[in-house]
Amino acid sequence: YALTALTLWRSQHHLFEYDGGAQSIATIPIDTYSSSAAETVVGIFGLWGLSQLIIGLIYMLAAIRYRALIPFLYLLFTFEYGMRLWVGANKTIETEGTAPGSMINLPFMIVGVVLFALSIWRGKEKS
Repeated sequence: YALTALTLWRSQHHLFEYDGGAQSIATIPIDTYSSSAAETVVGIFGLWGLSQLIIGLIYMLAAIRYRALIPFLYLLFTFEYGMRLWVGANKTIETEGTAPGSMINLPFMIVGVVLFALSIWRGKEKS
């Protein structure tokens, strides 16, 4: 439930914050961009928020109704944060500070691996 809540919380910031969280959270200096470029970045953050909302709703559905999907969703979560690490290393984004999201990518990827392992671990079977 915590991953679901976090994903839904992040999605609403990207969808409804005036700058999509681009400058206010991620410290991307959109106030130095042309208005068209700034609007494009804010629009991309809004689309990102929409994708987070969809993923969060899928997490919620699995947590409530389709619990057998939870290991698969932990794999998706781990893949997402692993790819965020890769994107951050290979497609740099100009920021004025360290975005909170960039600091949690590696810890979240590790948490995802642990949660996946725990979700499929059966322990000692009784004979």
